[in-house]
Amino acid sequence: MLVEENFDVTRLTSFKCGGKIKKVIFPESVEEFVQVLKDYPDAKVFGNLTNTLVSSDGYSGTIILTTKMTNFRFNGNKVEAECGLKGAKLSQAAEEKGLSGLEFMIAFPGTIGGEVFMNAGAHGQNIAGCFVEAKCYNPESGVITMKKDDMNFSYRTSVCQTKNLIVLSAVFELQPASAEDIKAKMDENLHFRKTHQPSLTLPNCGSVFRNPEGNSSGRLLEQAGVKGYTSGGARVWENHANFIINQGGSSSDILNVIQKMRNSVREKFNIELKPEVRFLGDNSKEVEICKDLKII
Repeated sequence: MLVEENFDVTRLTSFKCGGKIKKVIFPESVEEFVQVLKDYPDAKVFGNLTNTLVSSDGYSGTIILTTKMTNFRFNGNKVEAECGLKGAKLSQAAEEKGLSGLEFMIAFPGTIGGEVFMNAGAHGQNIAGCFVEAKCYNPESGVITMKKDDMNFSYRTSVCQTKNLIVLSAVFELQPASAEDIKAKMDENLHFRKTHQPSLTLPNCGSVFRNPEGNSSGRLLEQAGVKGYTSGGARVWENHANFIINQGGSSSDILNVIQKMRNSVREKFNIELKPEVRFLGDNSKEVEICKDLKII
C-alpha cells in the first residue's frame, strides 16, 4: 500500500491549486481501505479531488485517496464497482455490455464513491435511478450494507453526507439497450459538456454552486452580473457564470471569487446559493471563509 509523506497534490486537483499534504494513503482494496479507516479515524477521504479546493498552504493531517481502488465486475445486468473507479470508465464498460443507465457518467471526471455520495446526475439520469446497494463504512458500525431506501437520495445529496458514511463499493442495476442508443446518448452528453462547460484543459472544478430548487444557479449568477469577476489568477468563466477558471491563482483567490459570486446573488435575489465544491486545508482564514460559505 502506497503511503506518501509531504505529498504535493497540486497536479492531481482539478483547480491545479494546492500544497503539500502531511500524509496521503492510497489503499488498493476494500479490505485495505477499511483497515486504514480504523487506523486513521481522523483521516479525510477523497476520490480523485475533482471537486475539491485544496489550500495553497497544504494540509497538516492525513488524507486517503481511493484512486487505486478500481475493480468492477458484471453479473447479468448488475455491476459492482469499487469506490475509486472513475464513473466514465464504468459507463464505457456498461456500453460494451449493452447496458443502459450510466450514460450520464461519461462526461464526469469523478469516482463512483463521490458520485454515490452526492447522487450525481445529468440529462435525466442519476445514481438513484440505477442504485441497488452500497457497502459503506461507519466508525460506530463498521462495514454495513445500505439499500436504496436507506440512502435518502435527493438532488445532489444522500444520507452519506449527514451520517458519516464512507462508500466502499456500490451495485447498480442496468437495463439492456442497443449499442446504437447507448452510444447516441453518451455522445449527446459529451457534446453538451463540450459546448456548455469549460474544457478540462482549463483548470476548473465543475459547477461551483448547486441549483436552488426550481431555479438555475447559472442563470441567477448571470443576471447578478458576476461574469468578469477575478481575483489573482481565478476568474468566473466568460461562457457560463457557474464556473471558475483558475490559471495560476491561489486557493484564497478562488475563495474570494466564490464569495463574490454568492454575495452578488444574495444581494440581488435574496437567494443563498450552496456550493458543490469541497475544501481541504487548515489555513484559519480560509477555514472561516468556508464556514461562511457553508463549504464542507
